This record gives sequence, C-alpha cells and structure tokens, in this order.
Amino acid sequence: MEIGSKIKKIRESKGLTQKQLAEKIGVTPVTITRYENDNRKPDFDTLEKIADYFNVSIDYLLGRTDSKEIISNPKKDTSVEKISESLSDDPELANFWNTLKEREDLKLLFKQTKDMVPNDIKKIVRIIKAIEDEEDKNDG
Repeated sequence: MEIGSKIKKIRESKGLTQKQLAEKIGVTPVTITRYENDNRKPDFDTLEKIADYFNVSIDYLLGRTDSKEIISNPKKDTSVEKISESLSDDPELANFWNTLKEREDLKLLFKQTKDMVPNDIKKIVRIIKAIEDEEDKNDG
C-alpha cells in the first residue's frame, strides 16, 4: 500500500476531513489531496507530524510494517512532558524539575511515571527534592 493510501485510510478511520488534517499538521488541504493521490510525497518533517498526530510509526506510513505501534521515539519523551504538566501549578517544583530532567541517572525513573496520576508524580518529585536538599545541606 502506497503512503498516500495509508494516510487516507488512517485519516478516514479517525473521521477527519482533508482540511482538518491539513490544519493539524500545518499544510494546505490541496497538499493532503496530493499526498493521498500519491502525486506528492511528504517530506520527513511532515511525515513525522503525520505519524505523531495519528500516533503511528513512520514505518507504518511508509508501508515497511503493518503494525501501527511505535516502538520508540527518542525525540519525543512523553514522560518528561507529563511530569512538566503535573508540576506546572507549583513554581518551586517546576523550577527544580527543569534542572532535574537533564540528569541521565534519573531518565529511567521518569519513564516509570507514564501511568501515574499528577499528584503521585508531584509526591515523587518532592521526595527527590527533599533528598537533594538534604545532600546539599550535608555537603555544605
């Protein structure tokens, strides 16, 4: 199945018009028509936007696999976004999180938050902050 057919199939399965999809990914409806008719191929950035919007793999859109499942997308770490959103109403924790999220030694822990509710995420970040504060106090 060509990429255009895949885009059309998935768009229609979500009940979207060409115009709606075009607005979501930042192209014109005519561009979507051209993609779907295989008169034009999306560039990589657009392909990525389509895959992200429909939560499918680029390989699925390209016809390399029949599985829509995304195996991994290192560029898009939803756990980091989820934690940021959970802490957005607490400036002190949000500020602490901005430095914490860059730490390689904690990245696996962040991924474990994917099924957690915001209040539990806040509790974990508060615990980490308390540990860090205690360590800073003992070092200083």
